[in-house]
Amino acid sequence: MISRSKVAPDDLLALKRSGHKITMLSIHDYAIARIADASGLDTILVGDSLAVTALGHRNTVSVTLDEMLHHTRIVARGVDRVMVVADMPFLSYQVCPEEAVRNAGRFIKEAGADAVKIEGGEASVSTLKAIHAAGIPIMGHVGLTLQSAGQLGGRGVQGMSAEAARALIADALALEAAGAFAVILQSMPGELAQVITDRLHIPTISYGAGSGCDGQGLVAADVLGLGVTPTPGYARRYLDLDRMIGEAVAAYCQDVRNGAFPADDHTPRLEGAAHAELVAALRDDQ
Repeated sequence: MISRSKVAPDDLLALKRSGHKITMLSIHDYAIARIADASGLDTILVGDSLAVTALGHRNTVSVTLDEMLHHTRIVARGVDRVMVVADMPFLSYQVCPEEAVRNAGRFIKEAGADAVKIEGGEASVSTLKAIHAAGIPIMGHVGLTLQSAGQLGGRGVQGMSAEAARALIADALALEAAGAFAVILQSMPGELAQVITDRLHIPTISYGAGSGCDGQGLVAADVLGLGVTPTPGYARRYLDLDRMIGEAVAAYCQDVRNGAFPADDHTPRLEGAAHAELVAALRDDQ
């Protein structure tokens, strides 16, 4: 855990160099962000996974720039020390570098993010360079990139052949050379992620890429057991909030229906002279 008041890219680099693991969660709301900030988390990714976990879309490409800005803004309000990385959504950076810079700037200036993230390897280098040149910290993302899952042939593990593995290594190296301060490695063999981590001078963060990366990331809904979607095989549930919330709501409904809630101590009461004045006033109204 980093103890300084606000986590910065240099802190993540220091963790890599010291061999201490970086922690990241994908979080989309104020309440969980506030709790995570106080619990010692290093980084929050306001990921486009919110399209599914928070907004009910069937895929991540459906989320809009305005929706991502909105959720980044409310997450940023909930933290004091955690680094907030905003995931740039589909078509917010692919059209041209100039538009990418404008949209990245909105995440920093309007939404309060500390950095942005884009998907893609060598094909995204010109865009990443432009955002970096504008003075905006930027994180890369290679491996399973859901915004282009159709081109990848689905949501499966990437880099399974020697050719594909070499391409992912080249992608990660290109992002580092272009100015990325860290790279997410998603859904690839642990051996490949270890090679990339060893080759890069910047930190790597695993989303389903094994323990050899410099840090680990998961979606908070998976960690907490909010089963909006099936929990991926690489994730671990630390709570079962689906069951706990369901039980709480059922108990509340039962208490309302049988008169157990609200009880006397849940209801405001007037005392003394104020009570007498109210009773008298109501009597006069009749």
